[in-house]
Amino acid sequence: MLLKVDGLIKDFGGLRALDSVSFEVREHELVGLIGPNGAGKTTLFNCISGHVPVTKGKILFDGKDITELPPHQRAKLGLARTFQVYAAQGDLNVLEYTMVGAFLRTNGRTKARDIALETLKELDLLPWKERKVSEIPVPGQKLVTMAVAVATNPKILLLDEVAAGLNPQEIGWVKGIISHIHKDLGITTVLIEHVMALVMDISERVVVLDAGRVIKEGRPQEVVNDPAVIKAYLGESFRLEETR
Repeated sequence: MLLKVDGLIKDFGGLRALDSVSFEVREHELVGLIGPNGAGKTTLFNCISGHVPVTKGKILFDGKDITELPPHQRAKLGLARTFQVYAAQGDLNVLEYTMVGAFLRTNGRTKARDIALETLKELDLLPWKERKVSEIPVPGQKLVTMAVAVATNPKILLLDEVAAGLNPQEIGWVKGIISHIHKDLGITTVLIEHVMALVMDISERVVVLDAGRVIKEGRPQEVVNDPAVIKAYLGESFRLEETR
């Protein structure tokens, strides 16, 4: 088991954002994480990546207890993520931004540049390499954050709503990139997303959060037809469309 979340609780004052969340991710798996706004999805990613401390519970990664480790140490172990809200500033171009991730693997600028160039090529972003990230629309900036994460050579990649704000053509492009990362690069992937067609099409398994609790876990078709998931998130019309 590559990632195991065991009884995770996260309190913000009197608000319990995560309530005894437990689930596992196997190596080379692609898991979708869905649920309504405020369900705790991004908070769960923040806990797994070490950006917020947990109140109770454990996080095991590749057989190691990482519950108390800071984010940079988790990254060195092979855990990378993107962020839901991202807006680039400054004068770095796409290649230089991607090199930031590569520097986790090397101290040499030439080597970092080579890694970054190869990563951009792998993700079909090489034509953007000289563009300033701050001048790219925010949806495009999210794709650059994927490149930065992949450049760290992760064992697992946590993607937080990378398709948000994209049109159907762009969503198809992102779908291809995620599939390439998962299948061809062999990177285990967990995906938070509200674009249900994307989640259901590429996920091997789906975990559903509602009010900080896991309410369903299973194959995509099992999830979309579950009454609790329909009531909490998808709505009756989605189930009818999926099962016609």
